[in-house]
Amino acid sequence: METRRLFLASLAAAASLAIAGDAAAQAYPSRPITIVVPFAAGGPGDTLTRILAERMRMSLSQTVIIENVTGAGGTIGVGRVARAAPDGYTLSFGFLGTHVLNGAVYKLHYDVLKDFEPIALLASNPQLIVAKNAVPANNLKDLIAWLKANPDKASQGTGGVPSHVAGALFQSMTGTRFQFVPYRGGAGPAMQDLVAGQIDLMFDQALNSLQHVRAGRIKVFAVTGKTRLPSAPDIPSVDEAGLPGFHMSLWYGFWAPKGTPMEIIAKLNAAVVDGLGSPPVRQRLADLGLEIPPREEQTPEALGAFQKAEIEKWWPIIKAAGIKEE
Repeated sequence: METRRLFLASLAAAASLAIAGDAAAQAYPSRPITIVVPFAAGGPGDTLTRILAERMRMSLSQTVIIENVTGAGGTIGVGRVARAAPDGYTLSFGFLGTHVLNGAVYKLHYDVLKDFEPIALLASNPQLIVAKNAVPANNLKDLIAWLKANPDKASQGTGGVPSHVAGALFQSMTGTRFQFVPYRGGAGPAMQDLVAGQIDLMFDQALNSLQHVRAGRIKVFAVTGKTRLPSAPDIPSVDEAGLPGFHMSLWYGFWAPKGTPMEIIAKLNAAVVDGLGSPPVRQRLADLGLEIPPREEQTPEALGAFQKAEIEKWWPIIKAAGIKEE
């Protein structure tokens, strides 16, 4: 009899916990949500997050706060979210660099794949191959020929792991050699030095470089996507320009700490999908050179599978190139 009472009591306790969990998920969100952007305010990722957060506030009927936590290639901000309570109130904005490449470059106290729940893929931003105006090349083939004729004399500004990886892959595919000049950020100091002619070339986000290309401050040779950018249809793809297969897109996503209830993930995903489907949001992202993924690629499952595939693609390249923490 006593055993039966204990069994029934445990069932009642489990049911109470389940009901409480369901109630918490149904009430979510009941207080402000913080999205941690692991870079300084004003950069490409910060801009994208703020645009989406405006729309998410409406669909979630709750305040969405953007917190910029900088340092160590984004690992400090991402690490904070990995340690946060899995309740849906602290989220991570991240991209190819923070949630894929950093796992092969840094000694992390978290796992970029296992310690997070994917929410949604937000957008992608192919890189542009750009150079200072004084570089004596007017197309990609000429640029490669010039670099081959001047081994180790040219310099590439690297504003983080992705641009360094792009440069290493470019060298491997073209048989060129040039110097890497590390900067704290590609959007600021590195681009300023490229415009000023202090460095020779960069592999930079279209979102960041297009304004300088359009103003005639720098040269552009190709976009590192499989197709041309709708926002800049005059720039050829690398396949067209003479370096087929040199594809690298800086994609962005949202993640929650591991263990966040799936009901909460679903609500957050719905808010992101609503934002990406909004015509004003789509137009603002298009103006920035960002490409929105098809609806079927906006699910948590799609982001998880894509992140895993990107790890399998890029980690061997990073290790073969010997890229280490700068």
